[in-house]
Amino acid sequence: MFISIILGVVFAVLAFFAIGFTRVSREQEKTGAAVVSGLLALIFIVALFLIPASVRTIDTGEVAVVKHLGKATGTRTAGVHFDLWVTNKYLRYNAKVQTLDLTTAAYSSDAQTMDIQMTVQYQIQTDKAVEIANRYGSSDLLQNRIESITAEKTKAVLSAHKAMDIIAQRAAMSPAVETAIRDAIGDEYYVDIVTVVITNIDFSDAFEAAVEQKMIAEQNQLKAEYENQQKIAAAEAEAKALLVAAEAEAEANRLLEKSLTEEILRQAYIDKWDGKLPETVAGDGVELLVPAGTEAAK
Repeated sequence: MFISIILGVVFAVLAFFAIGFTRVSREQEKTGAAVVSGLLALIFIVALFLIPASVRTIDTGEVAVVKHLGKATGTRTAGVHFDLWVTNKYLRYNAKVQTLDLTTAAYSSDAQTMDIQMTVQYQIQTDKAVEIANRYGSSDLLQNRIESITAEKTKAVLSAHKAMDIIAQRAAMSPAVETAIRDAIGDEYYVDIVTVVITNIDFSDAFEAAVEQKMIAEQNQLKAEYENQQKIAAAEAEAKALLVAAEAEAEANRLLEKSLTEEILRQAYIDKWDGKLPETVAGDGVELLVPAGTEAAK
């Protein structure tokens, strides 16, 4: 654009001086000089309208298709180019990665409605710019076609899953949708799919409320099961402790019983006897046994 302005100014100045020189030559009756200067003025005027507008600048990240008399004949990449604007038109395309934000409605396999928000990033194949121009013309038509394919394939993928599965496997939905879109676009649309991301899946309020209630019920059930397991574990631990204590006591009694000989029992009886005989003995014919070695026995 800057170069075109400079050239326009230059040719405008030259045409102005040529016209002025023509007037002077006529006034001085210099016919030959007037004719020459008139021709130069005409040439500069024509150049003023043709040349500056024919100098085209293609920015980095752009590609232009040259249409000569309506027919796509070639491409122009970043830089300055000269194509006569009267016969050559430019169709410019964005060659950078483009981001397309979409919102579409879909149904799950169990007939739950959902609003899908997603982002598609794609890039045109610059070496196929002529084919894009011949088939689609402007980039807007190509983008509209990509939008249609994206919405169609997204609905197809999600409709194969139940709503609860979509919620549980949300992270896996984007790769599945991306694969479906890539396969559908292929090489036919002359674009490369960079990435597809589902940014949000919004179910109906009634369904989300039902899901929330179900999750709360499941959490309460898990909590009750956990508390029950804790009680069972505590009871089992207590029972085990009692069993261990009982087994230990039984073992101690067994060992004690095994170790109690007649001599030990007699000695224990002696150790506890205070040496006094009972004052009365009930019944007749009762023989009182007095431990040996005591004074009473003697």
